[in-house]
Amino acid sequence: MAFQIEEELKKLPGKPGVYLMHDAKDEIIYVGKAVSLKNRVRQYFQSSRNKGLKIESMVPQIARFEYIVTDSELEALVLECNLIKEYRPKYNTMLKDDKAYPFIQVTLQETYPRVLFARQMKKDKSKYFGPYTSAGAVKETIELVRKLYRLRSCSKKLPAEQGRDRPCLYHHIHQCKAPCQGWVTPEAYRKQVDQALRFLNGNFQEELKELEAKMQKASEEWRFEEAAELRDLIESVKRIGEHQKITVGNGEERDVIALAEEGSDAVVQVFFVRDGKIIGREHYFLRTAPGETRGDCMLSFLKQYYAGTPFIPREILLSDEVEEKEILESFLTQKRGHAVHILVPKKGTKEKLVLLAKRNASIVLEQDRERLKREEGRTIGAIHQIGEWLGMEPPKRIEAYDISNISGFQSVGSMVVYEKGKPKRADYRKFRIKTVEGPNDYASMEEVLSRRFKRGLQEDSGFEVLPDLIMMDGGRGQVNICLQVLDQLGLKIPVCGMVKDDHHRTRGLYYNNIEIPIDTSGEGFHLITRIQDEAHRFAIEYHRLLRSKGQVHSVLDDIPHVGPARRKELMKHYQSLEAVKEASVEELKQLSSMNERAAQSVYDFLHGTGMNEEKKGETNAKEEN
Repeated sequence: MAFQIEEELKKLPGKPGVYLMHDAKDEIIYVGKAVSLKNRVRQYFQSSRNKGLKIESMVPQIARFEYIVTDSELEALVLECNLIKEYRPKYNTMLKDDKAYPFIQVTLQETYPRVLFARQMKKDKSKYFGPYTSAGAVKETIELVRKLYRLRSCSKKLPAEQGRDRPCLYHHIHQCKAPCQGWVTPEAYRKQVDQALRFLNGNFQEELKELEAKMQKASEEWRFEEAAELRDLIESVKRIGEHQKITVGNGEERDVIALAEEGSDAVVQVFFVRDGKIIGREHYFLRTAPGETRGDCMLSFLKQYYAGTPFIPREILLSDEVEEKEILESFLTQKRGHAVHILVPKKGTKEKLVLLAKRNASIVLEQDRERLKREEGRTIGAIHQIGEWLGMEPPKRIEAYDISNISGFQSVGSMVVYEKGKPKRADYRKFRIKTVEGPNDYASMEEVLSRRFKRGLQEDSGFEVLPDLIMMDGGRGQVNICLQVLDQLGLKIPVCGMVKDDHHRTRGLYYNNIEIPIDTSGEGFHLITRIQDEAHRFAIEYHRLLRSKGQVHSVLDDIPHVGPARRKELMKHYQSLEAVKEASVEELKQLSSMNERAAQSVYDFLHGTGMNEEKKGETNAKEEN
């Protein structure tokens, strides 16, 4: 039954909630919240109201809407944030990057705890430090803590897996006490962990005194190499101590947020003030909707940003006034557990901080605009140039193909995709040649193209999006093969060849039976070269992968009922294939992963036809095909 907007508007409840606008393709194009769904949603379809540019553009595209009723406006705000992040609607102002600040995680729930890099604070028994603004500083701190307190970095489940493997390199270079071997008790190891926790809490002085004493002693005893290592550790501790700030302190705690915008582009700059000091900053690019005010952009940013960040300060200073300030404060207060205040300062030190953030946002926006201009020249400008050379509209989607083999061995094909002048790696495809034997690139290419475009005519095949232009790595021969395949399938897609000179450099494009010279200094030429190189690289990479798989193939891979675990145990226990062959069924059954059927299968295979080289070769070929 068709969705009747007028009828559905009459059914709207006068309760708080979230509404979702769908277009004709049933894609969600806008998510909003309302104190009264009945009043808010009806406003979109009232012709007498001054809706603004964004609403005027969006309303004609609405095919239907749906809504979710909530108990309060606060619940609606939380739900709105979640749905915007999930669906990323085109008419909502969106964060272009979704940063997650890192933490240091200490896995206290483990018998032998580890110090790890984490992107999220989970509800487990671990202790978390952070969030920090620099992932590099977090990694440096973790590395230093592991060195200082000789804590493990492996993912072994201890003590269950103790003694299964030899100690790793970190033990041999004195950076781990090898709990994987049981060479340190949980109690002694936990003392080291406690020292690490004190260090991460900011107690550096005790550690510095101890390291300096060790360095002095080593120097006096002429152990200069050890003294130098200790000196480097001391410098690392001092550097970490200078940068690390605890997120909950007695001093001032605030975020300073300013917006700079021009056209549909906007940048938000965030300064992090902790204990009265600016400890870091981040900037975020926004995709703004037509007709949105500065206040609308700022409000959209605040909802998305604080819905995703784990730490919320006591005070938030803004460059622009926002609507719904009170409800946003309630939301943040509830999330923080303590009162949060949102201010737009007009004078004093706080205003200067906001102006500083705003100036930085403007600088970032200007720099980004220049970068985008250069990027546009390399991408959009390049495809316009290619379109001019070929006398066609600029191709939005370009596909290129290549074949790779060594004397016909394991021939493979590659398909790379460029959209708007940029690689779209999610649409790359690779093909193992099935019907062609020997080094026949034309026949191999015909197979690849036939498989690709036959599937392109099927729904839900992953190939249904067809290109605006096909580029072949070669001249007339490759182009004609492609045109022949397209003609058989009833497809009309422009095809051109990338023609090389005697030095294997692209010199022109073969299109409509003529070779078109191209400007080798232009962006179009550079894009063609990138596409050509990418198709070649992707094909070679796949071919190399297949060759490596074939080279590491073992006879044990062909034995029925023997999988990776049994194969690993056989080689670990018997060391060589001859030793496995000499073992009896009873001896094989003694291995923990073996049952009687598997042991008998191994014995029969190695004492029957399984070791026959001709048979083994057939098995290998069967697997690779």
